[in-house]
Amino acid sequence: MTDIPATPADSRLQHLPVTLFATVMGMAGLTLALHMAETQLGWRHFASTLSLWATIADFVLIAGLFSLKAGRFPKAIAEEWNHPVKLAFFPAISISLLLIATAMRADMPELARMVWVVGAIGQAGLTLAVISGWIGRKPFQPVHISPAWFIPAVGNVVAPIAGVSFGFVELSWLFFATGMLFWIVLLTLVMNRLIFHDPLPGRLLPTLGILIAPPAVGLLAWLQLNGGQLDAFARVLFYAAITFTAIVTVQAPGFAKLPFALSFWALSFPAASLTVATFRYGTLAGSPFHTSLAFVFLAVLIAIVAALIFRTTLAAMKGQICMPE
Repeated sequence: MTDIPATPADSRLQHLPVTLFATVMGMAGLTLALHMAETQLGWRHFASTLSLWATIADFVLIAGLFSLKAGRFPKAIAEEWNHPVKLAFFPAISISLLLIATAMRADMPELARMVWVVGAIGQAGLTLAVISGWIGRKPFQPVHISPAWFIPAVGNVVAPIAGVSFGFVELSWLFFATGMLFWIVLLTLVMNRLIFHDPLPGRLLPTLGILIAPPAVGLLAWLQLNGGQLDAFARVLFYAAITFTAIVTVQAPGFAKLPFALSFWALSFPAASLTVATFRYGTLAGSPFHTSLAFVFLAVLIAIVAALIFRTTLAAMKGQICMPE
């Protein structure tokens, strides 16, 4: 199949980036955080339900447009797949499905189970494909590595959060083991790149937030797998997430100096995973301090997502989204 020549009307479709699926991850994370907060307060799940439907609408819209792009501009998809940074964002598609399934499981368990299965199949396939792409092509340079490379690993650790309750216990262990193994390997590579090589380009600087996600999501998955016991490993994962949060917070003032880019959505899901993990930790530890801290994180998360929605909408209205790089 060859690309059909683009017209001015569909040129933006040609440049629709796979990184847009990060918006779905952020919205899904916000949904889960709101649901946790409503449960803590004894409130009806109005805000989280509204957020869930907004998340689903976001996914359907982006997936539909991305499917049109794949049919009309297959070479553009291939270029993204062969890009050393964008390649890591393809599992955001399957992660979005896993997160939506996790958010749906309370009210729509059967449908959520079906969505989880589709997401799990996609996550397994994309993980193998991305890792094969890393290994099987020409050597990558250290400057190509960024925290975005954690995304495939994070997706595997997301799977057990709902997978255990759906009855896929052994499969959840497989996903968890795979995700944690590659998180440790990639953490070494990413820290080496951040410390010993040139600083991240401005557009990639917000991806530092992704450092928070693996241990925070890992805590939630581990609690599902070990029966909700707050053991030593759970505490290590939680405080690793807190440590990375402190590191990212120190770097955050530099974000404000950067022009807006879709990469800023990389801050949303890590903030959400930290919020949910802190709620869970506070509940299991019986710690009012940690529960209060979770509400602080929730306020920051809401501010981040609101700002990102506003800036993304504004950029889209100005024609600054889906442009050639």
